[in-house]
Amino acid sequence: MSGSLDAAAGPHASRPIAPAAARRSLCVVVPCFDEAEVLPLLHRRLVAALDAIDADWSILYVDDGSRDATRSLIEQLAASEPRVGLVALARNFGKEAAMTAGLDHADADAVVIVDADLQDPPELIATFWRHFLEGHDVVYGVRRSRAGESWLKRATANAFYRLIGRLSLTPVPADTGDFRLLSRRANEALRRLRERHRFMKGLFGWIGFRQLGVPYDREPRAAGSTKWNYWRLWNFALEGITSFSAAPLKLATYVGLATSLLAFAYGVVVIVRTLLYGDPVAGYPSLMVVILFLGGLQLMALGLIGEYLGRLYMEGKQRPLYLVDRLVGIARGADRAGAASD
Repeated sequence: MSGSLDAAAGPHASRPIAPAAARRSLCVVVPCFDEAEVLPLLHRRLVAALDAIDADWSILYVDDGSRDATRSLIEQLAASEPRVGLVALARNFGKEAAMTAGLDHADADAVVIVDADLQDPPELIATFWRHFLEGHDVVYGVRRSRAGESWLKRATANAFYRLIGRLSLTPVPADTGDFRLLSRRANEALRRLRERHRFMKGLFGWIGFRQLGVPYDREPRAAGSTKWNYWRLWNFALEGITSFSAAPLKLATYVGLATSLLAFAYGVVVIVRTLLYGDPVAGYPSLMVVILFLGGLQLMALGLIGEYLGRLYMEGKQRPLYLVDRLVGIARGADRAGAASD
């Protein structure tokens, strides 16, 4: 019956209007540790960049136990702007944990992670957003240049990315940092990975989905000083390699096997020489060299095994990744990994 009435109404009959698609939401997560000097400038540039995007945006600052005025500045921003939120951690848990806390509490169609030092330009978020609307789940920045960094830091970073690219079965794009966009489903997949020793660049690659790199030129730090000295960078590189590759253990096995074969061959030579020419007293220096060499190899292998056992030990404790001290502008039910208290 309804079909005949529609036909009789003709082409000019009124049709129900489909509801307009809701605006998509975007949340920017900013991990902060002692960033009071750069925070006002960062916030102004972030707001200007987000206002140029057709999205319902919000900014979520994560205070990772700052010792300066970072938390109070963020609280002032949240009080004056309802689209600003704060996750204040109970102490300094490290950048990887701070990023995890921000991703856990971000509730949006897409989440962008950006450092507070303004080395990664907020204006590039619009490009990330455009690629997200085209269907990409992960859009990350690829550094064409690294202004403001020493040649040694650039060289070691380049060597690390090439090394882990060869050792790890998980794709870790070279010359990329944490500056990236994640779709809701990519973020939800990342939330399921609760390992304690977190190498986020590897986790971003492990989840897969449709990913795209966007080249850009990295700027010098706008204010303040870097928190990453060479010792911390070394430990970070060790974390990344041991978290996503068992190659060091295999290398220790191969080195041990090769050393054993050489020692066996040398033993055969010593036996044959003794049978043919007698057994003159061997020199003390050569004996010490062999002992120290084999002892060093054994200690190196034990150290590698210890690194992996230490990670198993920490995982077995099942401690939370972080603890939340205070939430501002965020529903308390969003706290997934720590006990929140005022």
